[in-house]
Amino acid sequence: MTQRPESELRTLLEQPMPDAQGHFGPYGGQAVPPQLKAIMDDIAQAYLAIRETRAYQEELADLHRHYVGRPSPVYHARRLSEHCGGRAEIHLKREDLNHTGAHKINHALGEALLAKHMGKTKVIAETGAGQHGVAMATACALVGLPCEIHMGEVDIEKEHPNVTKMKILGADLIPVDRGTRTLKDAVDSAFEEYMKDPDHFFYAIGSVVGPHPFPMMVRDFQSVVGREARAQFLEAHGRLPDCVVACVGGGSNALGLFSGFLTDLEVELVGVEPCGRGLGLGDHAATLTYGQPGTMHGFHSYMLQDEAGEPQPVYSIASGLDYPSVGPQHAYLKDIGRARYHAVDDNACLEAFLELSRLEGIIPALESAHALAWVMRAAEKAEPGTRFLVNLSGRGDKDADFVAQRLSL
Repeated sequence: MTQRPESELRTLLEQPMPDAQGHFGPYGGQAVPPQLKAIMDDIAQAYLAIRETRAYQEELADLHRHYVGRPSPVYHARRLSEHCGGRAEIHLKREDLNHTGAHKINHALGEALLAKHMGKTKVIAETGAGQHGVAMATACALVGLPCEIHMGEVDIEKEHPNVTKMKILGADLIPVDRGTRTLKDAVDSAFEEYMKDPDHFFYAIGSVVGPHPFPMMVRDFQSVVGREARAQFLEAHGRLPDCVVACVGGGSNALGLFSGFLTDLEVELVGVEPCGRGLGLGDHAATLTYGQPGTMHGFHSYMLQDEAGEPQPVYSIASGLDYPSVGPQHAYLKDIGRARYHAVDDNACLEAFLELSRLEGIIPALESAHALAWVMRAAEKAEPGTRFLVNLSGRGDKDADFVAQRLSL
């Protein structure tokens, strides 16, 4: 990747993202049949109109404050920083403290409110780790809409606490037994159900993926994370962090954080993908690190694919990261050099999971632990005084039993 002059990079970042056709450079768009394109265009038009209304903005802002508990704090993890050599400071954006325990509630509320304003009769969603499913079930209960969640059987067994929560909240849980029985297959299943009646159903995508306008919508709803974090860090330290870091599967929590710092070119943006068990077929889900441009689920981005362009099987210890593609804006940020992407394996993830738990009393989601693992290694080699800001995108209640069994705790 060629390093661009700062003036050229700034010009690229100041362009609308996405453009009117939903493209981030060559990525994104609407790779869908004409009938579905008309439906996607209707959603985009409704979103752009409704989001500007005072009633919608005030209702969402009120729910952020009084229902979700925003703003989420930024916390200096002093003991973890010392454990990593004490040269650098590690700060955490505590999205794990949100109602439902993760960043997913940010876009779930926005999408559920949009569905209500559009007069839809049912919300359909997919989920991997279950956090998006819990958040959508929560938001739909709040606005009074039926909710149907599609989830792979492997993830249902692994993430049982979240399955129970979805059922308690009144969602109709649809087990998916096809393919690898994980997130990609849940997306396929949910989309097929949505297509039975797209005029009345609303498909609430759980990340910055899918055809336009979903990558834009989910990013916009998650951008509250970056806006808060930037203001909080400036107020506390009188300066911005040197490096902001987040895990990347589809990429919603990362874009939520990155969005607050995109044009602050002195701030490094780092996304961390799952390298899983290694680089064999079906052993990882490091799409930006090892994938190539391709098209699936109605959008163009990097993806892990075979010679025929079909998605490869993927794996991650973190169910929310095992997706064979990634949000198109991440692909664009990688190509223009604004963000860097790295991968860490299961063992590093588990080590970070335990270290944060035992040094700070904070049990992170396995997804978030990938970002922590990269930061812990980077902090050991950083220049003295370097300040890292990590999006702690979710809490690890859902993963505690699995990790205990995996590590024989």
